[in-house]
Amino acid sequence: MFPAGHANSHPLIRKLESIAPLSDDERQAIVTLPMTIRDLNADQDIIRDQDRPSQCCLIIAGFACRYKVLPGGKRQIFSFHTPGDIPDLQSLHLQVMDHSLGTLVRSKVGFIPHETVQEFIRAHPRIGDIFWRDTLIDAAIFREWVANIGRREAYERIAHLFCELFMRLRAIGLNDGNSFPMPITQSELADATGLSTVHVNRTMQDLRASGLIKTTKKGVVTILDWEALQKAAEFDPTYLHLQKRAA
Repeated sequence: MFPAGHANSHPLIRKLESIAPLSDDERQAIVTLPMTIRDLNADQDIIRDQDRPSQCCLIIAGFACRYKVLPGGKRQIFSFHTPGDIPDLQSLHLQVMDHSLGTLVRSKVGFIPHETVQEFIRAHPRIGDIFWRDTLIDAAIFREWVANIGRREAYERIAHLFCELFMRLRAIGLNDGNSFPMPITQSELADATGLSTVHVNRTMQDLRASGLIKTTKKGVVTILDWEALQKAAEFDPTYLHLQKRAA
């Protein structure tokens, strides 16, 4: 169970309220949702391809990604996940995992048995509706990633990913003005964008040289010109379907 008295900082509440309103009763129900919390190291699998999970996981702190390793050893990252995400919610209805889910940095993850999630949804059907909305938004993000990798050049591709992460992190209150945490290596960016590490490095240099972003060795990105970055990325945030920004 998440520590009592932390409703305003509960990651699931912050995430869900970025896409739909919650009542006080619903917020309290989320705070008291029982879960087992574990600290995981960076680059640790949470679920593996072909697993048959009996629980869902909530990212409480840190960053995670969905990915698949091809027979030749190459990895494709399908999505990045931030605090408040339940990236394996589909395991309630799909018995076998068709991809893996792993941490990118040291993370705190809450594990909730499927039976508990199902009882929770039955007791709070409107939250079940919001979970369904979140799943549909997840699919919208997948579609945008397909368009991004398939039809945009490297410069636009990485700029688009930065725009998306900034909007998503700002919605759950994890930005600091125009700065946001992005503890993602260039190798991981390459796996997410279908580029080589060398190409990612060169593109990052171009984005910095254009005066669009600034990065630090601690994994913080600052957007220096938001309008220009959006234009370069051809970024339209409609597919994120955000309703409000976290307090």
